[in-house]
Amino acid sequence: MNNILKSKWFTFGLVGGLYLLWVIWLGNYWWLLGFAVIFDIYITQKVHWAFWKKKNPPEGKQTKLVEWIDAIIFAVIAATFIRLFFIEAYTIPTSSMEKSMMVGDYLFVSKVAYGPKLPNTPIAFPFVHHTMPFSTTLKSFSTIIQNPYRRLKGCGRVKNDDVVVFNFPEGDTVALSMQDRSYYDLVRTYGHERVWSDKRVFGNIIYRPVDKRENYIKRCIAIPGDSLRIKEGQVYVNGMPQKNIPGIQYIYIVTITGESFSKDALEKLDISPNEIEASDSIYYLPLTESSLEKLKQFRFVKSIKRYVKPAEMIDPSIFPSDPKYPWNLDNYGPIWIPKKGATINLTMENLPLYKRIIDVYEGNDLQIKDGQIYINGSPATTYTFKLDYYWMMGDNRYNSADSRFWGFVPEDHVVGKASFVWLSLDKNKNFPLNIRWNRFFMKVK
Repeated sequence: MNNILKSKWFTFGLVGGLYLLWVIWLGNYWWLLGFAVIFDIYITQKVHWAFWKKKNPPEGKQTKLVEWIDAIIFAVIAATFIRLFFIEAYTIPTSSMEKSMMVGDYLFVSKVAYGPKLPNTPIAFPFVHHTMPFSTTLKSFSTIIQNPYRRLKGCGRVKNDDVVVFNFPEGDTVALSMQDRSYYDLVRTYGHERVWSDKRVFGNIIYRPVDKRENYIKRCIAIPGDSLRIKEGQVYVNGMPQKNIPGIQYIYIVTITGESFSKDALEKLDISPNEIEASDSIYYLPLTESSLEKLKQFRFVKSIKRYVKPAEMIDPSIFPSDPKYPWNLDNYGPIWIPKKGATINLTMENLPLYKRIIDVYEGNDLQIKDGQIYINGSPATTYTFKLDYYWMMGDNRYNSADSRFWGFVPEDHVVGKASFVWLSLDKNKNFPLNIRWNRFFMKVK
């Protein structure tokens, strides 16, 4: 066996071995048919797979255009494979995770941490989420093929206090002219009839499959089977206070005397001017624990008091938006997080908490007739959950649209675990001062 043939068999063995491991991980053994293609590419070479190239061209005659096409095809396939199964880039667009994650952070999200979720809509334009570039209405995907939820084996499961990227649960329905707001919040505010009829204000109403809903990033506060309660701003999980996380920030009422906060003072507190509210000598400042300690050293500060909404200040926009649950951001629950296989007694009192799970996330026909609950046409007094659910909250507790507003996150919406920051840019500064060098390759905690 000559050296060239040995090299072919070695390459075939290496590529074939990796391909076999991928097929085993995927769990779909129809893909083993791909071995015939790999064998032909490296050994028999009967089929001209690179059809865009000339077969056996004269030396040096392969054009630059063909070389570029070859490189682009390989890059697209490789990047798509890595993005789907291993790691994906993500940008922090809002301040809901300040100061743990900063607006302008570019981070990598690990798909293997919890196992990659296979796409519900496999036919899609590469590297585009749900809308084509330079358009607000043109879809980047096709729903001709829609796959059920399936997740491959991962390195572990979602744990308490993990920073998780997930598809927005209320993003199934979208008003195209007001995509920054939940469709369901719009209906609660303006009414169903106006949202659907007033195209000038709300635009067309569209549906998006799970994998094409907006990506959100929050901290997982409670996992399946946990009980959660928020009392006077303190989160309790299974009766125990949530562990201290340095990046969490709350609003403080700060009274000062004689001076105002200078730009240098705000920079020491890591606060931008557009984050503060003020009335005369009273400021409302978002502070982490470390920033709070720095603020106490300022000589012109007269008093500092943490802002907490009183329990009697009911917020109707808070999940489940029902008079039976008079809660607000700082006084919430108790609420139980559904676990796959667990069965609950289903009553008219607790139905508002689990109605969307039963009807939307788990695809049942839920109806109420004469005060009786019917699921798929049969009277129901109990319900067994088909999926695990999670409770997600932002570290910026007063500037975060999270589970307190839209409830549980189903397991089939979980995308991956935030891994590390690879670039961070401050939108309030010009290059090169906008580069946050201290955040490069920072692990997300």
